[in-house]
Amino acid sequence: MKSQPDPQLATDLRTATARLIKKLRKQSVTGQQLSLTERSTMSLLLQHKELLPSELAAMEKITNQSMSQLLNHLFELGFISRKASETDKRKVIISLTEEGEKTFLQVRAERDEWLLKAISETCSDEDVELLKRAIAPLTRLVDFD
Repeated sequence: MKSQPDPQLATDLRTATARLIKKLRKQSVTGQQLSLTERSTMSLLLQHKELLPSELAAMEKITNQSMSQLLNHLFELGFISRKASETDKRKVIISLTEEGEKTFLQVRAERDEWLLKAISETCSDEDVELLKRAIAPLTRLVDFD
């Protein structure tokens, strides 16, 4: 039988991940104009190429209205394009523009560069192995509903 984790683990993990996320947000000048959900939406579009606004809203677990506002902002920035569906003209298909993809990849690269430097300057070889092993359980936590 699996034992229950100490409740302090949840507090410590939440605190550490929240602080890391805040720190990473500051490491990209390019990404400061985008919210976390906007960046996540752009990531989904990079991965899936084309999605309906309702599909994006469901994946991001936000309302269709909130997604509409988010997409309007990304459209104003020139990061997404909209086109009518060929099968149902009432539906709009969203995709990243070339500028949107370039910007998203730049944000990712800036943050990855900072994180790699932070890991190399603060972690031992054993720490790096521990971080590698922690990725799978952290991913399961993110996927938990």
